[in-house]
Amino acid sequence: MSEEIHPIQAKILRTLLFNPEARFSDLNIGNVPSDHFTFHLKRLISLGLVEKDSRNKYQLTVSGKEFANRFDTDKVVLERQAKIGVLVCAVKKEGKIKKYLSQQRLKQPYYGFCGFITGKVKWGETILETADREFQEESGLTGGLTLVGIKHKMDYSKEGNLLEDKYFFVFRAENTGGNLVETFEGGRNIWLSEKEILELPNLFDGVDETIMMVSQNKLIFSETKYTVSGY
Repeated sequence: MSEEIHPIQAKILRTLLFNPEARFSDLNIGNVPSDHFTFHLKRLISLGLVEKDSRNKYQLTVSGKEFANRFDTDKVVLERQAKIGVLVCAVKKEGKIKKYLSQQRLKQPYYGFCGFITGKVKWGETILETADREFQEESGLTGGLTLVGIKHKMDYSKEGNLLEDKYFFVFRAENTGGNLVETFEGGRNIWLSEKEILELPNLFDGVDETIMMVSQNKLIFSETKYTVSGY
């Protein structure tokens, strides 16, 4: 369902957010013409956000309660919130050299930038389930996963506009097994040393910090604002 919603519909949802049920006349607090108001009320019903009972009273559905609960109730608009995701950095030893599974992003935004495997947490999915799924889907590998950090990363344009606001749960993957998928739709994977990674062009901000996180044996939290290019 689209996050865009008409202001009249938003006001209906806000009213029902603070009332378990309401009549038509109680909902039309802005004295909108009846036919116009009915159109928006029926639209909310068709979206499954509002339902009408046998007593001609309206109430939020389960989906409507979840949707309306995301409102800024003062401005009557949906609040934008930071995205939640995982970042997986796989580590292995080749002789005396420690290597990390680096990934080049081959989709927008940040096409061509290099970092590590990331992915969004799906609805109803635990953080560990997301990390395990994303790691297998994007690398073809399995491994022991350990939570090593939480990164709050905010990317701003040179003009000061917030472009991305994300929380990453950072996992270290060790004792990997399987056959590495070197290329896939959206990315390219390669094992590199820390020195080789830090010499790459178009490196995501904070890659050096991620390497530091996976090298520690404690949980680390970081929160950083970056001015970025190439978005």
